[in-house]
Amino acid sequence: MTETMSRLSGRAAEKIWVQSYPASVPAEIAPHAHPSLGALFEASCAKFSERQAFTSMGRSMTFRELEDQSRKVGAWLQSKGLSKGDRVAVMTPNILQNPVTVYGILRAGLTVVNVNPLYTPRELEHQLKDSGAKAIMVLENFAHTVQQVVDRTDVKHVVVCTMGDMLGLKGHIVNFVVRKVKKLVPAWTIPGHTSFKAMLAEGARQTLKPVAVSPGDIAFLQYTGGTTGVSKGAALTHANLLANKQQIALWLEAAFAGQSRPDVLNFVCALPLYHIFALTVNSLMGIALGGHNLLIANPRDIPAFIKELQSYKSHVFPGLNTLFNAMMNNPDFKKIDFSSLMLVLGGGMAIQRPVAERWLQMTGRPITEGYGLSETSPVATVNRLDAREFSGMIGLPLPSTDIEIRDEDGKTLPIGEVGEICIRGPQVMAGYWQRPEETAKVMSADGFFRSGDMGLMDERGYVKIVDRKKDMILVSGFNVYPNEIEEVAVMHPGVLECAAVGVPDGHSGEAVKLFVVKKDEALTIDELKAHCAANLTNYKRPRYIEFRTELPKTNVGKILRRELRDQK
Repeated sequence: MTETMSRLSGRAAEKIWVQSYPASVPAEIAPHAHPSLGALFEASCAKFSERQAFTSMGRSMTFRELEDQSRKVGAWLQSKGLSKGDRVAVMTPNILQNPVTVYGILRAGLTVVNVNPLYTPRELEHQLKDSGAKAIMVLENFAHTVQQVVDRTDVKHVVVCTMGDMLGLKGHIVNFVVRKVKKLVPAWTIPGHTSFKAMLAEGARQTLKPVAVSPGDIAFLQYTGGTTGVSKGAALTHANLLANKQQIALWLEAAFAGQSRPDVLNFVCALPLYHIFALTVNSLMGIALGGHNLLIANPRDIPAFIKELQSYKSHVFPGLNTLFNAMMNNPDFKKIDFSSLMLVLGGGMAIQRPVAERWLQMTGRPITEGYGLSETSPVATVNRLDAREFSGMIGLPLPSTDIEIRDEDGKTLPIGEVGEICIRGPQVMAGYWQRPEETAKVMSADGFFRSGDMGLMDERGYVKIVDRKKDMILVSGFNVYPNEIEEVAVMHPGVLECAAVGVPDGHSGEAVKLFVVKKDEALTIDELKAHCAANLTNYKRPRYIEFRTELPKTNVGKILRRELRDQK
């Protein structure tokens, strides 16, 4: 029996993609070595104690320091009466306070609720209410948003950090520049709040009590949009994240076959840690492998970002199409030494072939595309990391992952036919937080998650996305749901009805276009854009608005978004 046939035996027999795996990758992952993310974190901190774990704005933190500071956070939260399963929101960009707080929450047996710092008060209020968060840690730059809604939520403890809190003496200069020079901190007042430094000082006098956390307990509520326009929390268990960590680790190991692997992997963390891609691929993988993550607080500042990369030997670089494109369009990009770069991982949105080809030409390294969702922790498929060219596919299902292409009736389609990509595996969420009806809509009776993406599988087991079943719009890797945009737009008294669709955009992949029928003829585009800006975070706002006298509809009156999309 050949090696390929041997590897296709048993449970893997029907998994045609296994024949395309690197030789070292098994069809199934092994059982978890740790019962929880907190246990994994503590083991890694002990094993890699002297290594640098995270660097932000020139300040590096070792695994030993990370363990010490996160223990204080966990002890403080417990001292405030929070108990196993309680939710704690984290609302920061990529700064050291983020991993310190996130791992402190997990070690205390609590659940992390990741929050986009750029949320409007309306968006934040929904997420805090829906999750039932009892505490929140927020960067002072965004405290004014929390101030506007906190009294209408269950939040009892607000911790406010500053950009410079963990930067030592340099932190005073950073805070002065952020507050006084750049004026990035709007005035805010939250009575009874605790400063981040005070939390650490108080936590140092407390003891972190052990909590029995099982693999099935919820580690994160990762909020995602929905076809109804209501943001839902994907309940990701400790087992979900641990499984995805193992799956990615097996794939990574195969990438280093035939090349010298560095003792410490240096990750570039430009994607926001509140996004599931960076949470797993940067933070969790960095912790598990004893890697070093360079945190980029504002990747939109391309000149500053490129300057940081010039003095950092990066090995693993996860990113988005928009980020790669913006970097290459900066004249200083050519000054970066990419000789140490080993892996460039593209996700969050489709990688455009011209961008991938230009990146390979300029850096000598291909972009390897993968695919996943918040609901899958996130990685479900990825191309082989030893590939030397861009494939245009989203890759092979990871070990222990089943992918089926199904029709509207849930029937599995033959190889090469287009249907909905359905995913089953240990990384698939437990369900949507307190929304059993929404969960039932996306989970099949046999455990497959309906992704809403249309695709096909070829005879090698590679998957390709061809379209989206949902009307979801993908802006720079973030899901935007038309119902939410439309709901906000019709709040304006001058709007009779509207429809939001995605249109191609060279920078962000897609952008939101809003078609509007006026109720008030005096309504202007600028007025409506200002209304949307007050209620929607930046990437959700309509970039284009077109007034129409009527919108295309079905016989029963449903607006035909697809027809509008086709018209552009």
